Amino acid sequence: MRRPKGIKTKKSAAKRFKITAGGKVLRKSAGRRHLMQAKSPKRRRNLRGSTAVHSTDEYRIKQSLPFSR
Repeated sequence: MRRPKGIKTKKSAAKRFKITAGGKVLRKSAGRRHLMQAKSPKRRRNLRGSTAVHSTDEYRIKQSLPFSR
């Protein structure tokens, strides 16, 4: 008799998102990988840090990260 398969974390989502203790989902800003010298210092500063994911996307991300709640 086969054992049921366990649920798995989507590793691609685990590398991109973090779930806070309060249940919010954080993400990094896009556009920070390369071609940074072409961007203005103000634009580069504003790309730093994390921001919260929009509430409409939170559910799908949390489904991909079952053990981080």
